[in-house]
Amino acid sequence: MNKFADIIETIKKYDRIIILRHQNPDPDALGSQKGLALTLQAAFPEKTILIGGQNAEGLKWLSTMDHVKNDDFKGALVITTDTANTPRVDDNRYDQGDFLIKIDHHPNDEAYGDQLYVNTDASSSSEIIADLIASSSDLTLTKEAAYYLYAGIVGDTGRFMYPATTEHTMCVAGRFLSLGIDAPGINQKMNEITLQQAKLQGELFDRLKIDESGAAMAVIDDDLMNKLGINQEQANSVVSTPGRLGEVFAWLEAVQKHDDTYRIHLRSKGPVINELAKEHDGGGHPLASGANAKDLEEVDQMYKKLIKIVTDFKKGE
Repeated sequence: MNKFADIIETIKKYDRIIILRHQNPDPDALGSQKGLALTLQAAFPEKTILIGGQNAEGLKWLSTMDHVKNDDFKGALVITTDTANTPRVDDNRYDQGDFLIKIDHHPNDEAYGDQLYVNTDASSSSEIIADLIASSSDLTLTKEAAYYLYAGIVGDTGRFMYPATTEHTMCVAGRFLSLGIDAPGINQKMNEITLQQAKLQGELFDRLKIDESGAAMAVIDDDLMNKLGINQEQANSVVSTPGRLGEVFAWLEAVQKHDDTYRIHLRSKGPVINELAKEHDGGGHPLASGANAKDLEEVDQMYKKLIKIVTDFKKGE
């Protein structure tokens, strides 16, 4: 793995830098991307810093993207944050720059890029960006950048509830607070849902299958989304909902896509589920992963595997 100093030296060489992140971005993807961009722009005002990808409607309060043209990639440094593998980069031109750097905290199953820094012990890619800033005398953590990086950490730690939260995570967040960021405002934004999303939570509990092992599954199909007037992105707001039940130990949510395939969200309170995700065109963290299923039959197959994973885990406790 490359050191932070190596990455900083590469950044210094380029006049144009394009920062990308994964598709269907979450707060950590957007926060690490924007936080890095603001930091580099402040340190090197003569450089052109662009952030790219599709806008996330539900997260426009956090960050919106620049219009990145094909010509912008010529001779540019491209940096990806929070993106484990190349199919998930939210711009298929990611490899058309002069040099590519990967900065991430997911398992390094695809070690892409000319340089890369991957720390799977970090709570988030935003935490890594904060560490990158702290490591260099060329970079300064500003209040504006800290706002985005805090949002990223809060998003990936579930407001510091998940096991990925460490003493170091809290120290980093403390540095952000010392700069006077509006932490309560960010936390409130993270907590807000629409009335339709609240109704979806109720429907989810009604539809939730819970096996005696503690494995659970729910399917959010087109009929339900149309009934409630929500889209796929809004449906993602209930991913953590089954985990509030004491009876649920690990769960799977399947959200129907426009092509009638399913986006799979896997979450766990202990059993490792990212290997299951890898078997179905996905991946992620040991306790939080995503995958894909071509139909409901494949969804049911995944649920049966999840039941076995939870059962085996409990036997080994």
